[in-house]
Amino acid sequence: MKDLVAFDLDGTLAESKQPLQDDMGEALSDLLDVAHVAVISGGDWPQFEKQVASRLPARADRSRLWLMPTTGTKLYVHREGAWRTVYAELFDEEEKARILQAFDQSLEATGFVPEQTWGQRIEDRGSQITFSALGQEAPIEAKENWDPDFSKRKVIQADLRGRLPGLSINMGGATSIDVTREGVDKAYGLKRLRDESGIPLAAMMFVGDAIFPGGNDYPAKELGLDTVLVRDARETLSVIAAIVACKR
Repeated sequence: MKDLVAFDLDGTLAESKQPLQDDMGEALSDLLDVAHVAVISGGDWPQFEKQVASRLPARADRSRLWLMPTTGTKLYVHREGAWRTVYAELFDEEEKARILQAFDQSLEATGFVPEQTWGQRIEDRGSQITFSALGQEAPIEAKENWDPDFSKRKVIQADLRGRLPGLSINMGGATSIDVTREGVDKAYGLKRLRDESGIPLAAMMFVGDAIFPGGNDYPAKELGLDTVLVRDARETLSVIAAIVACKR
């Protein structure tokens, strides 16, 4: 059985940008009793703190938890009673400006203009620039209905790849496209996790809802990890229960 279980966040452990439900917090605590746990996703640390770190029960063994915002370009661990940054790889100002300009040009060229948006659509997360089609604060129902088959974002993704050679451009969440440095995807983050934790890739498994070509969880499969594709957080609870039962 594996020593570490890594998870995607939105659509896997919780609904998009929503805090973990109580039963998920308890399930992760059970899993932390028997294995290391990592969460790797496109959101920045404030989102991780809101969705995950603040939602775990007191009994959770946080020393075994590895939180990896912005597709693994940042890593946080819990030591001496506080969350601490292990590393953070940031874009410089010139890179950010080039990416933001490319987003503006791509959205105009592809013609994807939603009827309504909620909040900021393009967010600078330091080591990642993220486009959220309906805005950062869009309600879950609107996000789930906008691009359920990824077809709209595939068009934008293809256009951006022509404008931003040398950068990684991947779909994430329900409406997002994430831009990071070339080679930075969840495989990159998982390799950094291997180096920081000392746990070999062969001893890891990955659980996510976008393990398919073009999905931002697919690099974990390409890396050679054992993967489990889930439809939602409810199915993830069943996967965690099965892992815990096997480990005990």
